Amino acid sequence: MDAQMLGGALQGIGCEKDMVIDILTQRCNAQRLMIAEAYRDMYGRDLIMDLKENLSHHFKDVMVGLMYPPASYDAHELWHAMKGAEMEENCLIDILASRSNGEIFQMKEAYLMQYNNDLQQDIYSETSGHFRDTLINLTQGTREEGYADPAMAAQDAMVLWEACQQKTGEHKNMMQMILCNKSYQQLWMVFQEFQNISGQDIVDAINECYDGYFQELLLAIVLCVRDKPSYFAYRLYNAIHEYGFHNKTVIRILIARSEIDLMNIRRRYKERYGKSLFHDIKHFASGHYETALLAICAGDAEDY
Repeated sequence: MDAQMLGGALQGIGCEKDMVIDILTQRCNAQRLMIAEAYRDMYGRDLIMDLKENLSHHFKDVMVGLMYPPASYDAHELWHAMKGAEMEENCLIDILASRSNGEIFQMKEAYLMQYNNDLQQDIYSETSGHFRDTLINLTQGTREEGYADPAMAAQDAMVLWEACQQKTGEHKNMMQMILCNKSYQQLWMVFQEFQNISGQDIVDAINECYDGYFQELLLAIVLCVRDKPSYFAYRLYNAIHEYGFHNKTVIRILIARSEIDLMNIRRRYKERYGKSLFHDIKHFASGHYETALLAICAGDAEDY
C-alpha cells in the first residue's frame, strides 16, 4: 500500500511531496527498506532514484537519507565528507567518535560495498597528523566493552595528565590510545581520577592543551563517553545557531539518531538551551524541508 501510494505521489503529474513526507517519516528504517523493495517489484524502478529525480536541495537530502540502512548512511556521509567539494572534518568526528564497535564494523563493510574503497585507507589519505591517527584508531573498532579496572584508572589518568603537560607526539599517542580503546565504564573512572590528580576537568584540560581538529575529536570522544544525547544536542545547537543553520549536520544527526536516542537528544536540548529543538528548526528552516525535519524531530509542537 505504501509503495503504491508513493508511486502515485512520485510518478503522477506533479510530485505530491506531503504524501512522500507522511509515508517515509512515519515508518521505521526496516519498514522503509521493505517499501523500497515492494516499490521495485511493483514499478520496476528504484525508489531512491525516483526521490532524487523528483525532489531537490536539502529536502531531497532528507528523504533520500531516510532510505539508507544505518551503516550505509554512515558510509554515505563519510564518503561525501572526504570526497566532496570540501573536506568535512566534523562529519568524521561526529560519526567515528560516537559509534560502537559493532556499528563501526558494519559501517566499514558498507563503505567497502558501496564505494569499493577501504574506509581506513581513505581516512589515511584524506587526513593528517594526530587527528588522522586518532580517527584510524577509532575505525579499528577495538574499544573494550563492559570492562573496568579501578586500579588501572589512576594510572591511565596520570598518563592523560602527563599528556596534557608534555604535549609531545608520544604523549599525544598515549592519550588517544586510552580514549579510543578503554571501555566507557573505565573512562568514567579515569576522568574522575584525572579530576582528583589535576584539580581540573578533562574537557578543560584538553581545551587548554590542544587545538584544531585533534582537540575537537578528543573532546567529542570525552563528551560521548559521558552522555551521547548531550553531545548531539550540543552539536545540533551549534549547527543551528553558530553556523547559520548548517544543513548537512542537522540532517545527518536527525536521521542517524532518529531510532537510537533522538528523544533523549530533544530532552537534553530543551534542558540546556531553553528552547525546544522543534522550535529552533521551525524558526530557521522552511517549506517541505522544514516539514520533513519536524516530522523526524516530532513531539515538541506543544513547546513551540
